[in-house]
Amino acid sequence: MEQLNVHYSVVRKMEDLQKAFFVRGVVFVEGQGCAYTEDFDGLDFSAVHFLGTIGDEPVAAARIRLFKDYVKIERVAVRKEYRGEGIGKALFAFILNHIVETGYKKMVLHAQAYLLRFYENFGFIKHGELFLEANIEHYHMEKEI
Repeated sequence: MEQLNVHYSVVRKMEDLQKAFFVRGVVFVEGQGCAYTEDFDGLDFSAVHFLGTIGDEPVAAARIRLFKDYVKIERVAVRKEYRGEGIGKALFAFILNHIVETGYKKMVLHAQAYLLRFYENFGFIKHGELFLEANIEHYHMEKEI
């Protein structure tokens, strides 16, 4: 398969935020059966959003929320038809680079259980037992720089 030309960015315009929301709706609400009110939880306007696009087509998205002592990475999503192309890895590396540039030293996330190895490959460590979030199995994971 040919190399996809994906552009990764921090969302700065409403049009791009809508694209990020589209990706999340397709991946989490439609694809994983998440309740709309669980995915769109009212915290989006206090978050920093990220978008991956091919041309004008939104293919990946994520958000982070900044707290006093850590950053929480959330809603990392790649549309099903674009998975297996390294887009998730490249998006996540872009996000981590952004976090490092902000000066934060600690990152946390709730990893869907089947993605545990994905996050471990980025240096995240599992803490605690398996738990349900949005009726999906997750692990709490952390990384310190």
